[in-house]
Amino acid sequence: MTNAQKEQVKTMRNKGESYAAIAEMLGAPLNTIKSYCLRNNLGSDAMTKALCEQCKKQMAYSNRPSRRFCSDICRMAWWHEHPKKLKQKAVYHFICPVCHKEFSVYGNAKRKYCSRKCYGKSKAVAK
Repeated sequence: MTNAQKEQVKTMRNKGESYAAIAEMLGAPLNTIKSYCLRNNLGSDAMTKALCEQCKKQMAYSNRPSRRFCSDICRMAWWHEHPKKLKQKAVYHFICPVCHKEFSVYGNAKRKYCSRKCYGKSKAVAK
């Protein structure tokens, strides 16, 4: 596509024209118009106005159907701030053999120690 065609595509998408109408008007393949629009955030309103649930910034288009967060950092921060919304079914309760404190773990039924520090102490005592 030429630069003039690219500018025409931007103008027409901002006016609300469909991919098919733009492709017909420019004489370009439909998939070329679609891919150009998607790469340049000229997609539909649903795609371009998606906001991250954590930082509320506008997200770039993604092929993933229902993207909630702009990055892994935002995703982990949100889940850390909203622990009650987790549907944890595999929560295990143990007592650490080193410090004798009770602790809970999600998803690891074979865990023995409450922290790396206690694990290290157990190895130091074994020597």
